[in-house]
Amino acid sequence: MKPLRIRIALVLITSIVLAACGAPQGATQSPASSKIVIAVQPTATPDQLSANAKELATFLTQKMGREVELVFPTTYAGVVESLRFGHAQAAFMSAWPARLAWKLAEGDVALAEIREVVIGQDKKEETFYFSYWVVPKNSTITKLEDLRGKRAVFPSQLSTSGYVAPLARLVELGLVTKPATGKEADPKTFFGQVAFAGGYQQGWEALKAGQADVAIIAGDVAEKLYREVLDGTKVIEQQGPVPSHSVVFAKQLDAKTKQQLKAALLELGKPEHRDLMRKFISGIFVGFKETTAEQHLAALARYLDTTQLAFVEPLR
Repeated sequence: MKPLRIRIALVLITSIVLAACGAPQGATQSPASSKIVIAVQPTATPDQLSANAKELATFLTQKMGREVELVFPTTYAGVVESLRFGHAQAAFMSAWPARLAWKLAEGDVALAEIREVVIGQDKKEETFYFSYWVVPKNSTITKLEDLRGKRAVFPSQLSTSGYVAPLARLVELGLVTKPATGKEADPKTFFGQVAFAGGYQQGWEALKAGQADVAIIAGDVAEKLYREVLDGTKVIEQQGPVPSHSVVFAKQLDAKTKQQLKAALLELGKPEHRDLMRKFISGIFVGFKETTAEQHLAALARYLDTTQLAFVEPLR
């Protein structure tokens, strides 16, 4: 049974998704001549995303021989619902929403995004990366255990690399108690103060300003930011692997269309086409790799089991 908060959030946003997509609940995949709708997890305002998506939609339309439309639900949960009710046939999603789409909407996690990431000091092209606990260079703190009662800043409660995996690491080290069934691990039981800055850049600014004693940085942020943070801090712990974003296909999508769309998306990995994704969703996009939910999201499943975190997203 899915957690109450997830269930409420999904029920509440269903009406928004239905209105946006203009199809009745329970709709199935249309004939082969119909439009293919791809929902995009919110990473910017719908207007910004729409403007940057035109070339990608044109490319996919040409490859598929039928219209491809990109739509932009305003919440993560809205993307899950668009797949669940057949209003979108595919979606670009980060790890945690993708896992929800797999579990709640029976979506098919078919492609993992290969990204230019930095693991330690080395730049690599992978479908995973790591995140790191960092403290100021002049800090006397050398390990996570030294941070009891101190101030921690995380990028977001919805971030796999910035919150879910780091919190799981605290539980693994015995610094935060593994919660009983139905309860969530709470970093406030270890830290004296916990804040959510809204992003990695903001967390770094808080650390530099002396507003926090420890922050998180991840290997999939812009390399300039990653290098800047590591140059100005010392790493005291890491966690991972953290799965990259993925493409999820709706349960209702027929096998032939699924294969055609998968082939078209895989072509985006060719050097001459990469910019279509880089200027739209991910500036470190390299390509896609075929995968499954069990393969790509195994580490995330472990972190969620360890922390018992429930996905909660306020309506915007």
